[in-house]
Amino acid sequence: MSKIVFVIARKELKLLFVSPLAWTFLALIQLIITWVFLGRLDAFLELQSQLMQIANPPGATEVIIVPMFAVASIVLLMATPLLTMRLIAEEWRNRTMVLLISAPISMTTIVLGKFLGMMVFFLLTTLLTVILSLSLLAGGTMDFGLLVSNAVGLILLSASFVAVGLYISSLTSHPAIAALGTLGLLLALWIADIVASDFSIVIQNFSLLRHYESFNRGLIDTFSLVFFVLFILTFLILTIRRLDGERLHG
Repeated sequence: MSKIVFVIARKELKLLFVSPLAWTFLALIQLIITWVFLGRLDAFLELQSQLMQIANPPGATEVIIVPMFAVASIVLLMATPLLTMRLIAEEWRNRTMVLLISAPISMTTIVLGKFLGMMVFFLLTTLLTVILSLSLLAGGTMDFGLLVSNAVGLILLSASFVAVGLYISSLTSHPAIAALGTLGLLLALWIADIVASDFSIVIQNFSLLRHYESFNRGLIDTFSLVFFVLFILTFLILTIRRLDGERLHG
């Protein structure tokens, strides 16, 4: 099973990077993140003399890296629908999903393979962001704990985005509809934090970016960690059940 998962993941990754879409998004994402990085670095250098007068001044990691990862989380939220829209929807449209369903492999293997293939892209994005952050070592010190917390949080957040996108993509044969559906659901989970502020803390707990804030502050919160894992598993299981249902009715 594990071997087939990697075969499917490699196929998805190859299809992703054969198209100009992945390269375009990778370049745009890094361009935006680098622009934020340089902007925060410039502001930090201008305020450094004033910050030194404070008893416990924030370091470069707090002033530069934390806001950069916060922006990265929003950029990935916007990019995910266009990257995940074709994962299964295009298989339905090209009628190749019928072949996958009839093949002697489990739906779990197919879903995990597609999920893993897409996650390689997001891991690459996170790695490039971390490498950019490490460039600060050329001029000073860093809070590595805060950097690791942000990187782990961004990976979990990205995995949550991909799990949602994969499920929505399994519901339709039109990639454009899958993209709109994914964007709508992710935005709903994002603004849940704002809308629910006057209503219920239970609704607030479904906000992905709210849970990411803990990691962004350098706190690997157990509740947020468990939430992300359960959230990812829930949408992967929903996708598997959806495809299993098609196999049974096919």
